[in-house]
Amino acid sequence: MVNGLSGERMLAGLAIGIILLIFMVLKTKIQAFLALLIATVIVGVIGGMPLTNITYETADGAKKTLGVLHSITAGFGGTLGSIGIIIGFGVMMGQIFEATGAAKRMALTFLHLFGKGKEEEALAFTGFLVSIPIFCDSGFIVLAPIAKALSRVTKKSVVGLGVSLAAGLVITHSLVPPTPGPLGVCGIFGVDVGVYILMSIVLALPMTVACIAYSRLSLSKKYYWLLDDADQIKPETYREPDYNAAFHMDMTAVPGTFESFAPLLVPIVLILINTIATAMKLTGGVMSYLIFFGQPIIAVGLGLVLAIFTLGTRLDRKTALLEMEKGMASAGIIMLVTGGGGALGQIIKDSGLGSYMADGLAAASIPLVILPLVISTAMRFIQGSGTVAMTTAASISAPILNAAGVNPLLGVIACCVGSLFFGYFNDSYFWVVNRTLGVSEAKDQLRIWSITSTIAWAVGVAEIVILSLFIR
Repeated sequence: MVNGLSGERMLAGLAIGIILLIFMVLKTKIQAFLALLIATVIVGVIGGMPLTNITYETADGAKKTLGVLHSITAGFGGTLGSIGIIIGFGVMMGQIFEATGAAKRMALTFLHLFGKGKEEEALAFTGFLVSIPIFCDSGFIVLAPIAKALSRVTKKSVVGLGVSLAAGLVITHSLVPPTPGPLGVCGIFGVDVGVYILMSIVLALPMTVACIAYSRLSLSKKYYWLLDDADQIKPETYREPDYNAAFHMDMTAVPGTFESFAPLLVPIVLILINTIATAMKLTGGVMSYLIFFGQPIIAVGLGLVLAIFTLGTRLDRKTALLEMEKGMASAGIIMLVTGGGGALGQIIKDSGLGSYMADGLAAASIPLVILPLVISTAMRFIQGSGTVAMTTAASISAPILNAAGVNPLLGVIACCVGSLFFGYFNDSYFWVVNRTLGVSEAKDQLRIWSITSTIAWAVGVAEIVILSLFIR
């Protein structure tokens, strides 16, 4: 029993709910947001969760609310509470970048910096660095205009470029501290954070390279999608990149490099300062203000304000407002489906099914080095959150591995790698990436992002196996 519910019954409810979810988004006219909520209700009802909210007291005296409606509202609100405002700010900023030509300047800067034909590497490397201090969801929303601008000027697929950016972001977000998940796992295992940072960066590089290769060799031609004159992403007949046009654009009316990048760099620097100051417990005096301004919502908001008062001077008031409203309109569907994915993950979390599955795996006869990997992978697939997956796996497996004398560094790596497995409908980043890139069909969404994240996971698994031969 978990939270007073039958683990077997909740497991059956989850299986039925996911099957119906896949059927609804693949074979019916039901929109993904509604399908997610229907699946969430089905999981809860079949799993035996209370239809009306009930509050009870746990063994440690804490009060907890359990119920289908509570899980839906808490999951939806909790997910959008952390990322919804950032999505809104980010798409408005992106629209200003597009309307003023700043995105074109950024794209040309990347072309000159990395050279022709290296756009995927440029975006992946940028995401790789940016996501160390910043959540990948926020990073993708802020950086996506660069991928779109590169696609526009080179005639490369926006999907191939966008997935390279998304992969670089999620890999370091899942592996490299000071992002909260890996940092927490290091604390649970008692591993030196500095040593693990160096190790995780090395391990993240092959994962990123593999995802770039998949994006370039498979997605870029199969999904040759470009932006039309109305900024809508549409399929086109494949043609080779046009670098001649890209390098001979008229840039006389386009903002300068510093002016273009400043609204993007200011939030990144502020969030980085916040991350470092918080980790070092520098909370007094001026640092308390820097920590406040470095909160992602405040930082991205300041970036938007900076974009309005610098880049926005090139637009009249009416045009500036219309452009930002256009961005807000595009954010609506992203927010809804992201919140729907959060609701599905929350009902699984509230039911205790994740802990039930993890405990069952811990009791199975699995090699100790593989145990945290299997638990993290299963948790990731079941409830969607990579942070929850890795920290749950660490909490269960750390005492077992430490008692058996297994090198805790391997345990940390295994927990973090497992959290990359097959991001799909219950993962907010799945929706942010796919919807931002204009991918609406479920089969395309799975092929474009779920397989990409699984490739990163598979490379990580191979690395764990190799490391286990040398590290004891």
